Amino acid sequence: MCGRFFMRQAPEIFRQFYGYSEQPNFPPRYNVAPTQPVAVVVSEGGEPHFRLMRWGFWPGWLKDPRDFPLIINARSETMAEKASFRGALRHRRCILLADDFYEWRREGSGKAATRTPFKIERADRAPMALAGLWETWASPDGSEVDTAAIVTTGANGVLAAIHDRMPAVLGRDDVASWLDTRSLDSGPAASLCRPCPEDWLTLDPVSARVNDARHDEPDLIEPVRAPNRSASGMDAPAPDRQRSSDEDAQGALF
Repeated sequence: MCGRFFMRQAPEIFRQFYGYSEQPNFPPRYNVAPTQPVAVVVSEGGEPHFRLMRWGFWPGWLKDPRDFPLIINARSETMAEKASFRGALRHRRCILLADDFYEWRREGSGKAATRTPFKIERADRAPMALAGLWETWASPDGSEVDTAAIVTTGANGVLAAIHDRMPAVLGRDDVASWLDTRSLDSGPAASLCRPCPEDWLTLDPVSARVNDARHDEPDLIEPVRAPNRSASGMDAPAPDRQRSSDEDAQGALF
């Protein structure tokens, strides 16, 4: 599961990396959480473009989002089979702009369980291309909301130490192919979403303050000493009252 990420590099770095023509000016964000606006790259007319969307995927057939679990991730292994994602995988793929993401290592069970947050960065500090799917949801009153989910895959050797899933981090050479829905069909596109090479990533424990989505300061990403197994931890709360979940937990609904 991927439930938080951050983007700290200047807007021009992302613009040059992805090649879109827009010139957005956005501040660094150190704790991007579900339901918040996220910056994405899509392909329109064969060209990359910058857009803002809501993190939390709403299928087009959905009648009332208030009664629907919040989908923040889509499993790469099953997204082609799910009614919620099939159309998006074929026609609406995107890249979420990020530098790094957070993941939590869970130890113990029940009330005694602890959750230690880690930041995962690219070793070369290049922008981290997170594969995503997007959908436009239309409400009965005619208003529209563009929504997105991050595609996840099995963890590579680095991430396996703390979690069994990770975002699908695309190589720079695969970004254009992933976005090209005119030429690349669902099957080949899904095959791009695989665990990235281990030497791409580094990880460090960070402050438990990242658990609270209200915190969004640069010191959140400063490494801290990893707590021992007896240290108390904090569960990362859902950013709003809507139940937040990886798509894994909702498979029976689709």
